[in-house]
Amino acid sequence: MKSTHHTHPARPTTLLTAALAALLLTATGCSSKADSSANTGDGADGVRTGPGVSDKAIRLGALTDLTGPYATLGKSIVQAQQMWADEVNARGGVCGRRVEIVVKDHGYDVQKAVTAYADVSADVVALPQVIGSPVMAALLDDIERDKMLTFPQAWAASLLGRDAVQVLGTTYDIDMIAAVDFLTRTKGLAKGDTVGHVYFEGDYGANALEGSRWAAKRAGLKISAQKIKATDTDLSAQVSALRKAGVKAILISAGPAQTASLVGVAASRGLKVPVVSSAPGYAPQLMKTPVAPALAALLNVVSAAPAVSSDLPGVRKMAASYKKKYPGSLVDSGVLSGYNAAQLMGTALKKACESGSLAREDVVEAHRSQSSVDVGLGTAQDFSDKSQPASTSTYVHKPDAKALGAVVNLEEAHTAPGVEDYLASRTP
Repeated sequence: MKSTHHTHPARPTTLLTAALAALLLTATGCSSKADSSANTGDGADGVRTGPGVSDKAIRLGALTDLTGPYATLGKSIVQAQQMWADEVNARGGVCGRRVEIVVKDHGYDVQKAVTAYADVSADVVALPQVIGSPVMAALLDDIERDKMLTFPQAWAASLLGRDAVQVLGTTYDIDMIAAVDFLTRTKGLAKGDTVGHVYFEGDYGANALEGSRWAAKRAGLKISAQKIKATDTDLSAQVSALRKAGVKAILISAGPAQTASLVGVAASRGLKVPVVSSAPGYAPQLMKTPVAPALAALLNVVSAAPAVSSDLPGVRKMAASYKKKYPGSLVDSGVLSGYNAAQLMGTALKKACESGSLAREDVVEAHRSQSSVDVGLGTAQDFSDKSQPASTSTYVHKPDAKALGAVVNLEEAHTAPGVEDYLASRTP
């Protein structure tokens, strides 16, 4: 994209509104109902089976977004999970069965997602991918009733506490506690300082704000909160409010378009303070926009996952395989997220097979029996306590236009001071 005219410093926001429309989040809500067959039986090999499992195949479902605001992310996750299935099948499958993934595109429309779940739920054993917090909210009761092991592409703490639903990695609040710790350790924030937090309304933003407020109180900082809608793409008013509040740093828990607008407007108005984004607020496409220099100078990202440019052997191998299988496709965080979820689903299925049953409830039980799972794509995860996050370790990333995925690890995974106390205070 060409740079903007020098006499209009705020204009990158206008350009970004158009350039990043595909990255915007639009959410709707509606009710959900689905029916699924619970018939089970024994396979020829003596392994108990159920919906989605035959003697020859294990069918998994993906409720994704291939045509809506997260189409780029959805494509990455779908392709990464198909790559995993192809690799597994080349080695003989799981439990002697070929893995098949049934993909349903909901376009980030909750009603379409509810219909897609109803269509697919009787014929799959588990869901290694469901994109969207509003989608998950609509399907939670059905998923739990159907005992369908599900890995959402969403990280709100409100998704904890259910047997069949597994948030992978950390939750948004834990990452924000790490963000506040990062700012106090490395950016000179001190007691009495004010930190801005711009956040989406709904579970994502509310959970992130819960973490930042807790951490700020612990550190003697003040939070100046700015709630925005997913359709808000010009954050000029929020920047003005934060500047008036005298913020020394800003947290943002929104989408990539909002992060770009916030950083671009702040930089153009001289509010050159450090900004830390939740993982969903950054995408590599941002480094091809006029705001790229400001992002490189001011932004960091907190995430449960390493950067796709990480030198972890598992990540490097995955990235090389993906580039070979899908030449021309962007290697972004969705590739790592999707492949990681598929690998972890594979461990649950393998463990269930070893226990003699691939029935849905037994796949859930096998998954929950694991207290330290490391597939080489980040940190070990504990799935044994449904009320707690699978991990408390957060990475800090830095945008880098030249790196794979336009991001690099700045700090390796670590549990921020206070996280254990926070989780203990939240446990009933």
